[in-house]
Amino acid sequence: MRYTYFPGCSLESTSRGYDRSLRAVFRLLGHELEELEDWNCCGSTAYMSVAETMALAVCARNLALAERQGEGRPLIAPCSACYSVLSKTDRFLREQPELKARVDEALAEARLAYHGTVTIRHPLDVLVNDVGLEAIAARATRSLAGLKVAPYYGCQIVRPERGFDDREAPVALDRLLGRLGATVVDYPMKVRCCGGMLMTTADAVGLELCYELLRCAAAAGAEVVATTCPLCHINLEAYQGAINRRFGAKLRLPVAFFTQLVGLALGAGEEELGLDRLLVPFAPALAEAAHV
Repeated sequence: MRYTYFPGCSLESTSRGYDRSLRAVFRLLGHELEELEDWNCCGSTAYMSVAETMALAVCARNLALAERQGEGRPLIAPCSACYSVLSKTDRFLREQPELKARVDEALAEARLAYHGTVTIRHPLDVLVNDVGLEAIAARATRSLAGLKVAPYYGCQIVRPERGFDDREAPVALDRLLGRLGATVVDYPMKVRCCGGMLMTTADAVGLELCYELLRCAAAAGAEVVATTCPLCHINLEAYQGAINRRFGAKLRLPVAFFTQLVGLALGAGEEELGLDRLLVPFAPALAEAAHV
């Protein structure tokens, strides 16, 4: 399969490990990612509440480019915010003709048009439902056996619309990591919000939300948290020192992108997957995992 790839801003800056590992996983599975040419920031989730038409036009530009470049190919968006905003933009333009007319006018200024033919996909959905668990397991050269993983979906990739997984109790990531040998830790907060941008606007609230998530995962026996979102990743990983100081805790839990764990199972190296960029070292947890 061949997919058009929208990396988004985070994957070219703070979340390069996500980009590296995603590209490595698709390459090792024999599926091609073609980066969207001249893509722009999706505007993130907050912009829609500030200037809806402008936000939709900014995002629709990417959809128009993907439609022109992709020739019917799905558009993969690994960032949860990008995936959410691109999906909402596509749906809003299909369901609200007056809104679409205003966006069409803006796109026309750039000699673009969007006809609603792009399917926006999250890589977790693609791996589980297009590639398939058995096909991925057949390509694995290393077992994740002995690694206790807490899957963290966050609050965006399965909400608000019903998408590729259940909104309250998603299982796609559990099934994927479990099929690769990991011990999947069951804990009740895998779709709870990490606080998002509250870390920069109301840090007391954000720190408490992340503390509860990490505390719950650690109490359930997790050795690593697997996330699907760049913002969730940085909140749960980078603020552990601040969380420990605020709550008198001793949390030191590695937080990895799910593609980094899949990449390990497929035989990619730690540096190739960006695991060397983690702030909380992954090596102690990895040492427990058995090799095939």
